[in-house]
Order: sequence, then structure tokens, then C-alpha cells
Amino acid sequence: QVQLVESGGGSVQAEGSLRLSCAAYGFSISRYCMGWVRQGPGRALEKVADNDADGGTDIGKSVKGRFAISRDNAKNTIYLDLNSLKPEDTGVYYCAADRYSCLQARDKEYGGGYWGQGTQINVSS
Repeated sequence: QVQLVESGGGSVQAEGSLRLSCAAYGFSISRYCMGWVRQGPGRALEKVADNDADGGTDIGKSVKGRFAISRDNAKNTIYLDLNSLKPEDTGVYYCAADRYSCLQARDKEYGGGYWGQGTQINVSS
């Protein structure tokens, strides 16, 4: 019953844009840290962005200025807007929810809650 479902991935050319959505089921995200994590081919997991229940936002250094995270508590959904995409952005993008503050959650890889199955993004040159 409790799950996170990502959508919006696909293939896009470099310099293009996408919007990812993550819908939560079985719990309310309003008091959770919500984040996006990605994994490129042969690479380690990398935090993309997270958003605290109080509205605070942290963006990963590799995507700062290009990506933005937002939430809609009424729809129980978070979003990731990806702009000026590069081939290096290719990978699987996961949504994560953690019951603690984002400052605490990211230190333990968002282990205090739930992860989605991920959605694939392929950026071609």
C-alpha cells in the first residue's frame, strides 16, 4: 500500500527539458523530507535534490542552476524540473521519502522512509 511512483522519464536530446513526477500512496508527504537520487551507468548513487517539509531546498552541485525540485502537498506529489540536459544526466532517477529532516535524511541516504522504483532518462547528443 505504501509506495512512491515516478513518472515522466524518457529519451530527450541534449539541451532539452523534462519534468519528473513522484506520487506517494499510503502516507502523506507533508511532514516528510522528499528527494531525488540518480544513478548513471556504472556510477554510484548521487543526490540530485531534496526538499524539506518546511520548504527548504538543497540542490546537488552537478545540477545546480539547471534542475529544480518542488512539492504539492495537496496532490501528495513532488516534481523535478530538468533543464539544459546533458548526456551526463543519463540514468535512473529515484524518488525518496524520509520521516526525518533532510539534513538528517541525506546523511543516511534517505533510509528512514521509502524509495520508488525509478524512472529512466536518456539524454542523447
